[in-house]
Amino acid sequence: MAGHSKWKNIQGRKNAQDAKRGKIFQKLSREIYMAAKAGGADPATNAALRLVMDKAKAANMPNDNIDRAIKKASSAGENEQYDEITYEGYGPAGVAILVYALTDNRNRTATNVRVAFTRNGGSLGETGSVSYMFDRKGYIAIERSGLSIDEDTMFENILEAGAEDLETSEEVFEIYTAPEDFTTVRDALEKDGYTLAQAELTMVPQTLVELEEEQQEQLQILIDKLEEDDDVSEVFTSADM
Repeated sequence: MAGHSKWKNIQGRKNAQDAKRGKIFQKLSREIYMAAKAGGADPATNAALRLVMDKAKAANMPNDNIDRAIKKASSAGENEQYDEITYEGYGPAGVAILVYALTDNRNRTATNVRVAFTRNGGSLGETGSVSYMFDRKGYIAIERSGLSIDEDTMFENILEAGAEDLETSEEVFEIYTAPEDFTTVRDALEKDGYTLAQAELTMVPQTLVELEEEQQEQLQILIDKLEEDDDVSEVFTSADM
């Protein structure tokens, strides 16, 4: 995982996401609804629901919004159905882009995603064209401020918890896990008293693509256009930004 630091990207995009918080809550409500409808309203027995609830809390989504989405799923009719769809494409300098969508209208979402790519310097690819360039991983970030623990000790701790790898910078410990071990590792670290700045399942690019400043700006516009779509849940790229 060396060289695949996500922290600077997370921090760099935080302010932009804060400005779009209302739309983020709307998307999270849909994910909570889907998870609760598929696996039940109890996060203790529904791992998918617990994960998205954690994601919502990390985004400072009010508990009332979370409860409302779960209650809606519990009373929803059989005709309400959303599909999970993955779109794959390319951005400036051949950057690989994965787009995850949750939609009740496949044609609408496909059209919107295609337009976002073609109008903003990208191109939509075929299924499988870039997904092989990413690995599904659990990702946990622990900020080092206030911690009196060195890298070697942290590495021993995360291995004992079941994690795969550790990336260390002056600001943060970044921990990677196999997707099936993510919940176990996260819970173990929290039990050990660590405060997690970020904890999520994510897609990690196998190789990062460096971009010129102008290309970075062009890619950010494309990402913003994709994320503005109500149906788009997550966007991952192989850009080193």
